[in-house]
Amino acid sequence: MWCSSKKPAMRSAGSGGDGPGAGRALLPSPAAGLWDDAQVRQLCFSVGLALFVATWASLLATFVLPRGRSAFLRPTGALLWRVHWLFVQLARPLRSYEAKDGLLAIAGPAAILIQLAAFLASFLLGLALMLTPWSASFLHALRSAAASLFSVGLARTIGRSNDGLVVLAAATGAITIALQIGYLPAIYQSFARRESLVTLTESRAGIPAWGPEVLLRHQLVSTIDALGDFYASFELWAADLAESHSTYPVLLLFRSPVAGYSWLLSLLAVLDAAALQLALFPSTAPSEARLCLRMGFSALRRIAKTLRWQFNHDPDPAGPLQLDYAAFASAAEQLVAAGYVIERPVEEAWPHFRGWRVNYEDLAYRLADLLVAPHVPWSGTRRYLPAAVVLPDRPPHRNPDGRTFSDMHFKKAP
Repeated sequence: MWCSSKKPAMRSAGSGGDGPGAGRALLPSPAAGLWDDAQVRQLCFSVGLALFVATWASLLATFVLPRGRSAFLRPTGALLWRVHWLFVQLARPLRSYEAKDGLLAIAGPAAILIQLAAFLASFLLGLALMLTPWSASFLHALRSAAASLFSVGLARTIGRSNDGLVVLAAATGAITIALQIGYLPAIYQSFARRESLVTLTESRAGIPAWGPEVLLRHQLVSTIDALGDFYASFELWAADLAESHSTYPVLLLFRSPVAGYSWLLSLLAVLDAAALQLALFPSTAPSEARLCLRMGFSALRRIAKTLRWQFNHDPDPAGPLQLDYAAFASAAEQLVAAGYVIERPVEEAWPHFRGWRVNYEDLAYRLADLLVAPHVPWSGTRRYLPAAVVLPDRPPHRNPDGRTFSDMHFKKAP
C-alpha cells in the first residue's frame, strides 16, 4: 500500500447546502498535503527505482564488466571529460609547461573521486525517492537513506520507514566503496605497465619523444640492429594500451610522473620512426616495423571509438597529411647527415611514408591536443600551449679521450 486508504477530507465549493453554491463539485480540502496523494508517492518510487537501477548498471559497467562503448558508461565518461576540461581551464593562465603539467596531473585522481561521489549521490537520490512513500516527507526519506548509505551497518531515523529499503541502502553503500577499492589496483597496474616503456623512450627517442630522433639516436650509438626488438616491444605495448585505455578511459587523464614524458608522443614517435624506415630504407627495415605500425594505429582507433570520435576507417594512402613534404625532406636530410644511406630518393619515399602516416596522424594529433601533450615537432597544434615547438633534449656524446661529439647538424629545425 502506498498510503492509507482513508480518503482526504472534501469541502463544498459553495457556502452551504441550500445556498448559491449548492450542487457544485466537491474540491479537495487545503489540508490535503502533496505527500498524501498515492499517485505522487507511486511516481516518486518509480522514478527512484529507475534511477537506482540505472546507477547500478553504470557502476557495474565501470567497475565489474567494463566495456568502453557501453551505453551505461556515457554518464561517467561525460563526467570524466568535464573534470578534465575544468583542469585544463585552470591550467591555462600558468606560463610554464611544467606548471601546467603538474596541475593537469591531478585531473585523473580527482576524476576517480568525483566519479565515486557521483555514484553515491545518485544512489542517495534514488533511495530517498524510493523511501518517500513510507516517510513523512522527502527530507525525512533523504535523511533515512543517507544514514544507512554512508554508515557501516544500519542506521534508523525517527519516524516511519521501510526496513527492506534501509537494508538495501546499507548494502549499496558498502558494495560501492568495496568495488571502488578493488578498481584502483587495476587502474594503477595498467598505468605502471604503460609508463615502463614510456620511460624507455627517454634514451631511445628523447624528451619529449620525436620520430626522427629514434633513428638518429640509434645511428649515433651504432645500435640500428636493436630497432627490431624495440618495435616488437612497442607492438605488445600498443596492444596492452588498446585494451586498458579503451576499457578504463580514466587512464587517458593520468599523465606521466615526469613533465615532458607522454605515452602518446612515445607511440607517435615510434610509429613515425617505423614509417620513415619503411619509406627510406625498405630493404633494411626490420619486419617488426610493419607489425608495430599496424598495432599502433589500431590502438589509436580503439581509443577513438571509446571516445566516440568519427574517423575514416580506411583512409586513402594518397590522402593529404597535416605534416608537409618539407618537414619529411628535412628529416631525411638529417638522417643522411647522421650516416644513413637512403635507398629511395626522398621524392619517391614520400608517398610511402604518407601512406603509412595517414592511418594515424589525425587521431594522434586530436588526442595530443585533447590531452595537452608537450608540443614537439610532427605532433600537430595545441590550443592551450604556446605555438613554438620543443625539440628533444639530447645529452652530449663524449668519447673516452675526452672529446665531445658535435651533433649540431641533428638539431636543425624540422
